[in-house]
Parts: sequence; structure tokens; C-alpha cells
Amino acid sequence: MAKLLWKPPEERKKNSNMVDFIAYVNNKYDKQIINYEELYNWSINELPDFWAAIWDYVGIKASKGYELVVDDPQKMPGAKWFAGAQLNFAENLLRYKDDRCALVFRGETQKTSSMSYAELYDNVARLAKSLRRVGVQPGDRVAAYMPNMMETIICMLAATSIGAAWASCATDVGQEAASDRLSQIEPKVLFTADGYFYKGKPFESLSNAAGIAQRTPSIEKVIVTSYTGQKADIGQVPNSVHYEDFLANEEGLEIKFEQLPFDHPLYIMFSSGTTGKPKCMVQGTGGILINHLKELVLHTDLKREDVLFYITTCSWMMWNWMISSLAVGNTIILYDGNPGYPDSGAMWELIQDEIVTVFGCSASYINYLSSEGVKPGENYDLAALQQISQTGSPLSAGGFEYVYEHIKNDLWFNSISGGTDINGCFCIGNPINPVYAGQLQGPALGMKINVYDEAGAPIVDQKGELVCEASAPPMPLYFWNDPDGSKYREAYFEIYPGVWRHGDYVVRHSDTGGFTFYGRSDAVLKPSGVRIGTAEIYNQVEKLDEVIDSVAIGQNWRGDQRIILFVKLVGGISLTEDLKQKIKKILRENASPRHVPAVIMQAPDIPYTLNMKKVESAVTNIIHGEPVTNKDALVNPQCLDYFESIIDDLES
Repeated sequence: MAKLLWKPPEERKKNSNMVDFIAYVNNKYDKQIINYEELYNWSINELPDFWAAIWDYVGIKASKGYELVVDDPQKMPGAKWFAGAQLNFAENLLRYKDDRCALVFRGETQKTSSMSYAELYDNVARLAKSLRRVGVQPGDRVAAYMPNMMETIICMLAATSIGAAWASCATDVGQEAASDRLSQIEPKVLFTADGYFYKGKPFESLSNAAGIAQRTPSIEKVIVTSYTGQKADIGQVPNSVHYEDFLANEEGLEIKFEQLPFDHPLYIMFSSGTTGKPKCMVQGTGGILINHLKELVLHTDLKREDVLFYITTCSWMMWNWMISSLAVGNTIILYDGNPGYPDSGAMWELIQDEIVTVFGCSASYINYLSSEGVKPGENYDLAALQQISQTGSPLSAGGFEYVYEHIKNDLWFNSISGGTDINGCFCIGNPINPVYAGQLQGPALGMKINVYDEAGAPIVDQKGELVCEASAPPMPLYFWNDPDGSKYREAYFEIYPGVWRHGDYVVRHSDTGGFTFYGRSDAVLKPSGVRIGTAEIYNQVEKLDEVIDSVAIGQNWRGDQRIILFVKLVGGISLTEDLKQKIKKILRENASPRHVPAVIMQAPDIPYTLNMKKVESAVTNIIHGEPVTNKDALVNPQCLDYFESIIDDLES
């Protein structure tokens, strides 16, 4: 069995929302559920009752109730959820209008600013009125090319209060990548800023915004927020106006929340786009709302007194997820910039100063801290910190142990995994079960997941494909510009007809009920036909002090496939023959002889998407002479130059 790292104290379990929800279900449905496993089984066996219970428990605000929870949960895609309901997403997030702090903004070089729930409501009301004046209506698209700042949230809430669908990209995304995303959905309005800060330096972004507007004829108005300066010259941006000039002057306005069907479009999210134009996934108002609140209230155990801080940008779904917590009434910390600036302790100083109770980050951030030898628990007051949430890519068992050894030994480490596709999680934590090294605690309530082998047979304690066997509210309504639904079906339902194949390579553990993730299944290596998850290699190699990061790919080689491993090393260290043997030895002994790469090379950097996911596919394409058509989808596209430069070496 995996190493036990944390067991929730009885008092914490007793006071959790999950235990309260179990009591609610037992009372309402005359059940005798006593633990998470029984609750989960009930949730997937009685899907209509479960989602009806969530609707009531989290207090979904609707002007008209639903007539039927779901028509056919086995219909994928196309199940109809909560037919007849009329509601508004922004109204649910703005249910509080008091003086409690809603938002705190912290940038690299800016002073802290904050906003109460009452002030947030007022700002949204004013902006919504202005958007209506320029003709924004339900069903229109409103886009953002913005930093992670308070105005971005205000813009999203104002747009969705009218019933417009929202899509966003962070300002550190290149013009071409942003245009490839936003131009497809033909937005009527674009929100942007004059620039952003990174590593203490201001970067201008108006030229990119101008390019996006010029390449997107549907944009009728560009609204520019001042961030890096005071009222920049926006003459180069067509149809532009300064945010403060656009915002209605009236105070005390009431928001007219458009009442819309449960499946009215809310968000348009984008696939990574590393091998072509990003797919545009349209997600529904009610589906995202009810699932986010399920995850925030039950699986994150969020309460009104909590202070939530996730390192994210508005290009990543975790931004959308975090903002939904406004419906809980807690305080959200917004950070814009490099989390390692001016040093590796920057985020921990923020967590200490803002008395953060729930902190979220990526696996790459935890690996960065570990590689730098950072020990936050020794240097900062983390008494208030109750939970760390982690996602983005698989984290090794050693990464889990680092958290408990060097950050805090009595917190709940809540590793979660799902995707942009559902704007939520298939596997997630819960506050009443233990945490084991390298394992997500279990499946999310109401998500009927399983693990299949290549033949489509369910398996346990073996590596296989993560699938979902029944519909769930947050699944996309459709893909943009996919009138016959063929792109949607091809993305999820062609491998196992009628079953959602998510594209993750996982193991479901029979002894703990937990899940271990081994990376994307499309990055699975197959030397001599044996399936190997890339994370199995990373988990071992990145234990070595000399290795900062790595990427493994399969190269088609003489009728088979061979593994090539690229390693990024600590500054000043070179890839010697001794280090190669050290890498091979740890893989041979801790994984298997099949995990040992045929070739090991030193790379200056490893490619990552804007959502901080390692991009094996881009490297694989380059090595096989295939194009990487959207390099702007990467945080560090320049690093691909190295892989292009060594193609001839790998063919000899």
C-alpha cells in the first residue's frame, strides 16, 4: 500500500461540509450512508437524486425550477439536464452584497487593493449597463485579453449577467495564439489592458490587442483597462475606449439578471492548440455552476470564512473554477505575475500576509520549490493554511511527501484532476478520507468513472484509460463550428462508443480507492508494445538532485519505438556519462528495465502549455518531422528550437 501521509482529525471531519451533506442525503432520501465510498456509490447509481440534492444543498438561485433532472444519463453526448429551469450564472455568484472582502489583488510590483462584495456588485451593475448600451445581448460573445485582475472578474460577471458567453486569454499569450482562439467565436466586445508585469518588468500588450481586433471583424468595441500606466494612448486599437470612460457613472444600480435555460452557453474554453487551431468547447450555464459548487463546497470544503488563493491566469480553467467560489462568499486572492519573483518565497510571504486558508498550484510549481530546496514551513507563518490544492499535471509520490515534510505536516493535500473539457474534475479529494503519497483520494461525486484496458474491459490495479460511463452536467454542450457534432464525438467517444474517454493514463487502487495518474494517454510510450506512462519516468528521474525537469517521447525506430529522454539540469551541471548511468539505474531499479531510455540528452528547457502542462506531443512531432502548428500555445516556444536542431543526430 502507498505511504499514508495524512488522516483527517475527527473534529475536522465532523465540521466538514461533506459530513453535513451525508446527513442531508440520509434525511432527505431515507439512507444510512456512513462514509465517502457509500456516498459516491449512491451518487453514481442514483444520478437524478444526487444532482437534485446538490441543487438544493448548494442553494442554486433560479427564477424557475426544473421539470426533470435529466432525460437520459446514458446519452453521451446530448443528455438534457435540468430542463425547464431558468437562472443566471452571475446572479448566483453575486448573492452576497455585504461589506465582507470579496477580492484582494496582489501583483508583482503593485500595492495591494481589495474590494468588498457590495463594491463588486456595484461595479458589475455599472459595467453591465454600459455593455447593454453598446448592444450586448444574450448569446453574444464577450472576450478578454487580460491579466488576472479584479476588472477581469467584473467584466466576466457583467457579460454573463446579460447572458453573453465569456472567453478569455491572458495577456502573456502571443497575438497569434490569442487570435486563433478568440477570432473563431466572433466576439462582439473585447476587454483588454495596456500591459502586464513579469519578473518586475512592465510589458506592453496594446499592440497585440490591436492585432487581435484587426483580425476579428466581429469586434465592435475594445475596452482598455489601465494597469501598467495611466490612460495609455489607445489610438492604435480600433473602436477602443478606456475602461473608466466606458463604465456607467450611476451608483446604486440594480443588475437585471437575464433568466436563461440551464444549458444556455456560459463559457467557451479552448483546447491547448499545440497541433492545430484550438477547439472551442461551449459549456453551459447551469452545468458549470452546479458542478463548480459541488467541487468547492463539498470536495474543497470551502466556507465563507476561507481565503482562497490559486496561482492561475485567465487562460486556465482554474481561474473560472476559483471565481465560482464567490457564490460561497469567501475571499479570493488574485495574483498576477511570476510566482517565483522576486524569489522562491514570494508566494509564501503572500500566503502568510493574507492569511490564506486554501492555496492552489500546479505540480510544476511544487517541483520548482523542491528543486530549489525551499522549505516554506521553516520560514513563514502558515498557521492559517488548512489545504493545498494541486493540479495541472501528475505529481509524484515524492512531491506529495515534500509538501508534508517541508510545507506543513497537518494540512490536507487535495490533488485534483479533470480538465478544461468539463471545467472541473473527474478525480478529486475529500475532507473525510486519508491522503496517500502519489494518489488522488478518489472519484468526484456524480462522475461515473472507470478505468478500461485497450479492449474496453474495466480493470483495477492496472494502468489503463480513464473513462466516464454516464453523462454529467459540466460536459460541453457542443464544440463551436461543429454543426454535426463530429468533432465532439471524435474527441471523446470514438475509442469506446457511448463512453467518454478522457485521455488520461491512470491506475485505480483497490486497497485505498485512490487514483494515480501517469500522464496523457496520447503520450503513452510503447517500446516493444509495452505501455509506459511518461509520468512513471518523470517521477523517478526528477528525484535526482541534478535534474530540474524532463520530457520523454517515443521515437519510431527500426520497426519499433525507442524512448528518448531529455533532461533539464541544474545550472552548471553537464550530462556526463556517469549521470546518464545514474538516471538509467534509478529507472531500472525503481520502475523497470523497459523504462530505461535508449537515448538521454540534455535540453536547455522543457516545453509547457499556457496551462502549465508538459507538451510531449510538440517534441514528438518535431522529432518525426511533423509540424507544430501553434507554437504560441506554449509558454516557452523558443525552447523548441533546440529539438529542431538535433533531429539529424537522432536519425543517425
